[in-house]
Order: sequence, then C-alpha cells, then structure tokens
Amino acid sequence: MDDIDRQIVAALREDARRSFQSIGLRVSLSAPAVKRRVDRLEADGIIRGYAARVDPGRFGWTTHAHVALYCEGRMAALEVREAVERHPEVEAAYTVAGEASAILHVRARDTAHLEETLERIRDHPGITRTQTQIVLSTLFERPFEE
Repeated sequence: MDDIDRQIVAALREDARRSFQSIGLRVSLSAPAVKRRVDRLEADGIIRGYAARVDPGRFGWTTHAHVALYCEGRMAALEVREAVERHPEVEAAYTVAGEASAILHVRARDTAHLEETLERIRDHPGITRTQTQIVLSTLFERPFEE
C-alpha cells in the first residue's frame, strides 16, 4: 500500500459514494486507474466493505453503555461471542485482559430497555455478572485514519 492508496482510502472513508473520477482528481490519477487500485484494495482485504453510517438516536436508541462482562471459569472467546451476538442491542464486543472477560458496547431505547437487555445477557449460561457504565454524552468519536 503506497501513499496514493492511502489517499484513496481516506477519500472513500470520507464519502464511500464518491466517484472514481472525483477521487482521481484528488490523487492525480484517471478514474480507471483509481478503480483498479480500489479493486486491488478490496481483493487484498484492505477495504472490507462499504456501509451507511446511521445515527442510532434518530431511530430512538438514545441510551448507550459500556458493559464489562464477567464469565465463570475459562469461557472461550467464541462462546462469549455466541452469548452476546444474538442480542441486537450489542453494537460491539471485545475480549479484554484484566478481570472482565469482555467489554460490550450496548445501545438501547432507554434505561428500561438497557436493563432488560442486560438481564437477557446475564441469563446465558456461563455469564456470572455485568458491570455497566451508562454514557452521559459523547465528546467525540474518532474513526480509524492512518
């Protein structure tokens, strides 16, 4: 991956609907040359896909929390994933070093919905408890940029 590839990726991260011609003007390449590079970046797995960024608050999911998940024994990462991925409220899940087995980012309509979600998660065999920190406000979120 060279500097031009990085500029192309940056342009697509800003607006994935941007045309190859528009990107080409930015990086001094023709539209077909940009397309070839994008195709290669996709084939190499550098660009994994394209998605619309949605504001969950506009859908009524205004409450979110970071949840430390504690499991009994040595619950494998795959088991933790299976326990939490079926809950649509779980936006992301990460295994972590330390006391907790995983950290979850959970979104809900309100605190009652969050509580109901946590109860469903804790009902899974092997999950012993959760520790929740409700987010009061988002100061900033920084997308990955090289």
